[in-house]
Amino acid sequence: MQWMNTFAPRGAFSRLDRGIVALLLGSAVGLSAVSVQAQTVRVGLVASSSGPFASLGDQIDKAVKLYTKQHADSLPPGVKIEIISRDDGGPNPDTAKRLTQELIVRDKVNFLTGFIWTPNAMAAAPLITESKTPLVIMNAAASVITTRSPYFVRMSFTLWQPAYHVGIWAAKKYKRAYTMVSDFAPGHDAEAAFVKGFTDNGGQLVGQVRMPLANPDFVAYMQRAKDMKPEVIFNMVSAGVTSTRLMKAYGDLELRKAGIPFVGTGDAVTEEELVNMGDAPLGYISAMHYSMVGDRPANKAFVAAWEREYGRTVPPGFIAVGAYDAMDAIYTAVREQKGKVDPDVSMKILAGYRNADSPRGPIAIDPATRDIVQNIYIRETRRVGDRLANVELETIPAVKDPWKEFNPK
Repeated sequence: MQWMNTFAPRGAFSRLDRGIVALLLGSAVGLSAVSVQAQTVRVGLVASSSGPFASLGDQIDKAVKLYTKQHADSLPPGVKIEIISRDDGGPNPDTAKRLTQELIVRDKVNFLTGFIWTPNAMAAAPLITESKTPLVIMNAAASVITTRSPYFVRMSFTLWQPAYHVGIWAAKKYKRAYTMVSDFAPGHDAEAAFVKGFTDNGGQLVGQVRMPLANPDFVAYMQRAKDMKPEVIFNMVSAGVTSTRLMKAYGDLELRKAGIPFVGTGDAVTEEELVNMGDAPLGYISAMHYSMVGDRPANKAFVAAWEREYGRTVPPGFIAVGAYDAMDAIYTAVREQKGKVDPDVSMKILAGYRNADSPRGPIAIDPATRDIVQNIYIRETRRVGDRLANVELETIPAVKDPWKEFNPK
């Protein structure tokens, strides 16, 4: 306050000086406290927003935006989350590895998430282990993934969870089955899981085929399956346009009229693709951890919020719910650390994550495996109102990953 003393009589501003100094010091302390508390947590999101599987990335994008809008005020004061999105273009391990490295090294993210594809998640494993960057998986579903890095936690599902249980269900009704799956790790998991569930309960396998992931001739494969005259066909293909092509091949070759029902995982009848399938999937039995028409208050609220935000043209499927719950897990880790995130503390929080009120039902992470524990529903594709939907018929509660149960360390 030297300028005041220059122009004022001695002592004239002494009380004022003290008051102003106290005020300015108080403001400075307040600003300092805000600056110390202010924290931007950076989340790198790797998904497919272009190419033939862009609809899957769109589900993730919509779910992330919906969650962050709904929970904008749920973080500690001064803390914000920045989402940095990158497009892997589909199952491209080299691209996913490069994007992961850029997000870690250049963008200095605190968390990674997304990862629709198992090969992409596997490619990222060494990088996230070395950098100690927690990766919250929104979809990639091969059981082995979480064994590849202690910094993986999965909020989606494993193919063993639905495929094993639909195998058990099918064995109660049919004796002879044929399997057709996409030729990549999740397809192999689904095949092995269904076969175990089916044959351990008295079923017999009459044939198997693994189909290319890109542009398979589904009509030829479906005709081969029909010629084997099984009592039931099990399938697993990647969600998206591939599943629509598969269902149309099943319908065009009239397998239902031939008395050969179709069962599988929910990948083949995701809600966002059902709108493109016509009547082909009617009667399809699937096992999965989510249905848009599941009769749960949290699910009804989620679907209503989605439709307010995006309309009814593109409904939410299991990939959207995996993304929505993954964001809740990340927000939980950030809140519990008050924005000052440490990777090992984050992993401890994530490994103990629980949510009794997810749209899919109660979920938890198994601390021993960092994999999700959740209900699996046996569902039938039916017409509900003006559109097709997967109606839940039976509930298998609190399912851990069966592969890890059968293959303990």
